[in-house]
Amino acid sequence: MSRRALKRTYSELPVWIVEDHNDVVRHIYRAIGSKHLPMENVKMVHLDSHPDLLIAVNMQADTVFDKQALLSELSIENWIMPMVYAGHISHVAWLHPYWAQQIREGEHSMFVGRDSSTSTIRVTSTDDYFLSDALYVPHGQLENPKPLHLSVIRVDPVTQHPCGHDGDSGKPSAKQLKIHTSEENGGTKTDRKDTCNSTSEPPGGSVASENKAGAPEKSCDANDGSTDKVVKSLMSMVGQSDAYILDIDLDFFSCKNPFKELYTQEEYLLLQELYGFRKPSENPTEEELCDCVDRRTHQLEDLEATFADLLEDDGQEALERWAANPGMSPLVHLVRSLKNRMESPDYEMVHQAGLTCDFSELPHHISTEEEIQQLLLAVELFLKPLPKPTIVTMSRSSLDEYCPTDQVDSIQNRVLGILEKQYGSLAVSKDYDTEAAGSTSQTS
Repeated sequence: MSRRALKRTYSELPVWIVEDHNDVVRHIYRAIGSKHLPMENVKMVHLDSHPDLLIAVNMQADTVFDKQALLSELSIENWIMPMVYAGHISHVAWLHPYWAQQIREGEHSMFVGRDSSTSTIRVTSTDDYFLSDALYVPHGQLENPKPLHLSVIRVDPVTQHPCGHDGDSGKPSAKQLKIHTSEENGGTKTDRKDTCNSTSEPPGGSVASENKAGAPEKSCDANDGSTDKVVKSLMSMVGQSDAYILDIDLDFFSCKNPFKELYTQEEYLLLQELYGFRKPSENPTEEELCDCVDRRTHQLEDLEATFADLLEDDGQEALERWAANPGMSPLVHLVRSLKNRMESPDYEMVHQAGLTCDFSELPHHISTEEEIQQLLLAVELFLKPLPKPTIVTMSRSSLDEYCPTDQVDSIQNRVLGILEKQYGSLAVSKDYDTEAAGSTSQTS
C-alpha cells in the first residue's frame, strides 16, 4: 500500500483553541497518532509575535520520547524545538507582525540535536536569538541531529482589499495575488502605487507618513511584508499535497509585554544592564562562538543564583556581596527601587523578566481596532492561495496578558470567521477554561 493511501483526512477542518501555546502539542501529537499528520517532515505555518523557538536549558534530550514527561516540561516559549528533535517538524515559517523582530528576516537552515557534553537539546544556528540563550553548539558536538528550515517572514497590515476583485464575490483576483512591487520585476513608480496593498510602521520607527487627505501612505518596499511576498515565501515551502499545521497565536494581532506593567522604566533599564548580551564579532570563528556561549551560560547561572539567594535573604550585606561581582553593580539600585514600591519583591519573577532583556525587549504593541482589522485582512489574503491545512491550532495567550484580555475574544471570533470563509465548516474545540477566560475579559 502506498504512503499516499495511508493518509487520512478530516471531514471538517479541526481547530484546537488553547490558552497557553504549549498546550497545542498534545493535539498535534494526537493528529500524528491518528495518521492525519505524518510521523516526520511536518511543516508548520506559525503566526505569532514571538518565535517560540527557545529550548528549556536543562531539559534532557531523551525527554522528547516520553510524551507525558515532555508535556509536563514544555512552556509557551519552547514547545516547537522538542518536536523538531523528535523528528516530527522539519519546516517552520514564522510569520510575524512588524513590531516583532527577534530573529533575522529570511531563510535559516540549522540542525537540532543532542549535545554530547550535556545530553540537552541544542542548535547550530548562530542567530542572536539562540546565542543569547546559550543554545548554540558546533555541529560536531550534536548527536542525532535533525535538520530544520526556518523561514522568518514579516506580515504588513493591509489597509483595504486592493482593486481587482472578482466581481462582487469579495475574492481577490489572480492578478491581485501576483502583485509586483519591485522595480526588478519591471514595475515603475506609477505601477507600484497602483498595485500597492499594504501599509505599516517601519521596524522601530514611527507611524507611516500621511498624505494630504490624512490617510497613511502605502508602503511598497519589496523588502516589507506585502501579501505578494508572504504568498511567494509560503508557496515555496508548502506544496499543494503537503500536510501542514496552521498555528495562530492571537497576540500576532495585538501584543503586550506584561512585564512592562510590573516594573518601572528605570527598573527595566537596570535589568537590561544586568542581563545584557555581549554579541560575538561580526564574523566569529567557532571558538569565538563557543566562548560567547560559555560566557553567557555563566552570566545567566550567576543571575539565577543571585535572585534565588535574594529570595531567602535580601538584606544589605547579602545584596552588597552579590553586587560586588563583575557586571552586578546595577543590582543595588534595582533592589532598592523594588523595595521602595513593594513590601516583598518576587525575585523569581524579576529573574524571568530579566531573561527577556537580553539583546532585545519582548514585543509590545497594543493594536488599535483598525490595525487589528488590517492584519486580519492580510491573513485572509495570504491564506487564499495556500492549500488547506491538515489542522489549525490556536493560542489565546490572554491569561498571561500577552494578548490583551479586552481584545482576545473579538480577535478569536474574527479569525474563526476567516477560517470558515476560507475552508468551510470547522470542527472547533475549545481546550481552555471558558469561564476563567470570560471572567478575565469582563474584569479587564
